[in-house]
Amino acid sequence: MKNIIKGIIPPMITPLLNPDTLDVQGVANLVEHLIGGDVNGIFILGTTGEAQQLSTRLKKELIAQSAKCINGRLPLLVGITDCTVEDSLIVAEFAAKHGATAAVAAPPYFFALSKSELYDYYTTLADKSPLPVFLYNMPSHTKAMMDLDLVEKLAQHPNIAGLKDSSANGVYFCKLLKMFASRPDFGLYVGPEEMFAPMVLMGGHGGVSGGANVYPKFFAELYAAAAKCDVATTLALQSRMLEVGEKLFGIGQYSAGYIKGIKTALKQKSIINADCMAHPFSSLNADDSAKVAQALQYLDSL
Repeated sequence: MKNIIKGIIPPMITPLLNPDTLDVQGVANLVEHLIGGDVNGIFILGTTGEAQQLSTRLKKELIAQSAKCINGRLPLLVGITDCTVEDSLIVAEFAAKHGATAAVAAPPYFFALSKSELYDYYTTLADKSPLPVFLYNMPSHTKAMMDLDLVEKLAQHPNIAGLKDSSANGVYFCKLLKMFASRPDFGLYVGPEEMFAPMVLMGGHGGVSGGANVYPKFFAELYAAAAKCDVATTLALQSRMLEVGEKLFGIGQYSAGYIKGIKTALKQKSIINADCMAHPFSSLNADDSAKVAQALQYLDSL
């Protein structure tokens, strides 16, 4: 990549009218909402985008519609995580044809791979991908923690551009920052929002923050303060950001509760047309949806 992306890159949810039908108008509305909120890129087909529950047909439709709506105004990152290199490359090639900026790939997620197998997987993928590849460290979902020495070795590949870390391991991310201090061309992004501001203060390039789907401008302000090392403002905004997570993402006992909270919030704000989840997930029940409405009323008043 010619220029590293710095700032907020929301992992965009996938708006659905039903489990098999994309909410095309919802995609357009959400893209405009994010761009209007001063984000620095958009990442589709990640964990928050329910990528593993979507058909290849829906993935391609989302890529095409998102690229059309973005129209080159922001970098578009596309998740290509799959258990086969071939299927990942099908999505990467389609994304490249529609003007995507980069691909993002977590390790294959059924069998746990050894370090050497992970290296072979990523080098094969990067060799063949028409887009620069970002590594995606997501051990809770993939059974594989990308060791520091593996990342250092993979970063030598000319088509591997950076890493998104969702391990929630602050020591690990700080060691990455030290390891790549002399590599300003290798992007380092943090997933968990609770870690976002401290890691940017330490030199991280940005955050892939799910809450930015709902409050993009607020997250952009938090990034700007942290990037300027304005500690007082960062601390105040970080406290508010934590409330977004507590109020919206902790409703009910669901493994995908934060996605449900985001979709419900966006539906209640009339940005998307339905809070439909991809199968086998279900939407929030009426009681939990009412809690989201109460949370939004409170958060919007801050």
